[in-house]
Amino acid sequence: MDTKELLKKVRKIEIKTRRLSNHIFGGEYHSTFKGRGMTFSEVRQYQFGDDVRAIDWNVTARYNEPYIKVFEEERELTMMLMVDISGSENFGTTNQFKKDIVTEISATLAFSALQNNDKVGLLLFSDEVELFIPPKKGKSHALRIIRELLEFKPKSTKTNLSEALKYLSSVIKKRAIVFVLSDFITEDYLQTLRIAGKRHDVTGIRVFDEREETIPNIGMVQMQDAETGAVKLINTQSKKVRLAYGKHYQDKVTYFKETFTKAGCGTLSCRVDESYVKKLLGYFKRRG
Repeated sequence: MDTKELLKKVRKIEIKTRRLSNHIFGGEYHSTFKGRGMTFSEVRQYQFGDDVRAIDWNVTARYNEPYIKVFEEERELTMMLMVDISGSENFGTTNQFKKDIVTEISATLAFSALQNNDKVGLLLFSDEVELFIPPKKGKSHALRIIRELLEFKPKSTKTNLSEALKYLSSVIKKRAIVFVLSDFITEDYLQTLRIAGKRHDVTGIRVFDEREETIPNIGMVQMQDAETGAVKLINTQSKKVRLAYGKHYQDKVTYFKETFTKAGCGTLSCRVDESYVKKLLGYFKRRG
């Protein structure tokens, strides 16, 4: 992709996703994630209607009349986008690949954070961490994130979410809002997700294609594993083969949902031909 074409693509995504974040997600994002931390500001005299739980008993005893603690919300938050860039993300049977939807969702979230004056960082992973951009504020930073999502060429086609979560825990010490965007066709990440989930507010956004759920009866088909590169001849006429394929896929989905729930993290699933706008809004409203 040449520079001119890349800039055109970045601009197109910016226009679409910025409009969404300004008109739809800004307020929802703010109300969902605000107030995660409160800092002590001052004390003042108790007034009728104040929350009695905020009474400062030491100051009250000293002045012989009730005083309450006043807190200020720590508004500046940090958002981390953890994006799976393994081979299976380049799959799609409709007019878009999973990678395209992941890029749009990431851009929408980045601009929602930007609108609330929060920092955004990016971590691209395959079976290793391929790129880490530390959290920063500003439009040019958000555009750099979109540029990397569009242009970055991974070294590996495989996936290892556990390694990416370990890296996240080592570099982001302060509590952050973390969105993991992947198809989650991987396992063995419960322990590292538990550790990350204790420190951060983690949500897994699963992006998938309907053709991954079931395999149609279309005779003998040559299929290639996008992550390993292995090519196999599959007899899709066999009911046993189709059932085994469906079960294998559903096992991965079940693992994703159960693992994130066990780790105290949120989940959201979006098919490439569905409206991610509705999905995100619904998730924010449920959380808010």
